[in-house]
Amino acid sequence: MRLGLVGLGKMGMNMTLRLLKGGHEVVVFDQDAAKGRTLAAQGATAAETVEALCKKLPAPRVVWVMVPSGRITEAVIDDVASRLDRGDVIIDGGNSNFKDSQRRAAKLRERGIRFLDAGTSGGVWGLQVGYCLMVGGEKAAFDLAEPIFRTLAPESGYLYCGESGAGHYVKMVHNGIEYGLLQAYAEGFEVLKSSEFPLDLRAISHLWNQGSVVRSWLLELAERAFGTEGNALAKIEGYVDDSGEGRWTVQAAIDQNVPAPVITASLLARLASRQPESFSAKVIAALRNQFGGHAMKVEK
Repeated sequence: MRLGLVGLGKMGMNMTLRLLKGGHEVVVFDQDAAKGRTLAAQGATAAETVEALCKKLPAPRVVWVMVPSGRITEAVIDDVASRLDRGDVIIDGGNSNFKDSQRRAAKLRERGIRFLDAGTSGGVWGLQVGYCLMVGGEKAAFDLAEPIFRTLAPESGYLYCGESGAGHYVKMVHNGIEYGLLQAYAEGFEVLKSSEFPLDLRAISHLWNQGSVVRSWLLELAERAFGTEGNALAKIEGYVDDSGEGRWTVQAAIDQNVPAPVITASLLARLASRQPESFSAKVIAALRNQFGGHAMKVEK
């Protein structure tokens, strides 16, 4: 199908390439026109403005917005919506707060524009292995856009979660769990590193993926991140950022009277990483770079 995609960062660029490979026609726009030209060379149609992008789409138009959460998402969705008509669909694939998604859906519904919140996981590896998609919103809009989800995701890798906000709610909890997993691995590797034994953390990462109950993709990435043991993570500053989902998950747990001590503690550990650093914080920074391409602070 033919769709528009606004926002060509690490995720948006690779998602467009996967869609093109899957036979879709993609009209793209980014403030950095060079990114559009790069994708045009791969078969996409580059638009100079959001208005031009929308004019190149057939009705009912489907526009996927893939920009950072917060004010940028709000501004871009408002801009796109001003160019659309009744029955058209906007998909927000960023890490928006589910309450914002509920509000945006209600606001757009008044104008007859349909809205889907699509929690998207896969990071910089999504082009190769596919994206896990958690989608909320009107079921008819989901059905219309389903060919897009089917192409972006691996087999069984997308789910209609329910009404507006449900997709971003599920993605929020997904990221909260991610916080806890990263923290557990990081603390374990710091205990290993500080032991009396000259342990090879890269070799142990590989070992644990051979039938162990703690095997996972994150351990595969840990093996990559550690590289040649002896100099592992030496130049990485132990500073770990957080993009909001962990905080929102903790707040949701509090609001719903659900004890979530592991996720809460992992969030607080990230805050602690901005003070005197620790090896465990370096591990998390390296793993986030491996799976999501998130920037690392490098010691000077």
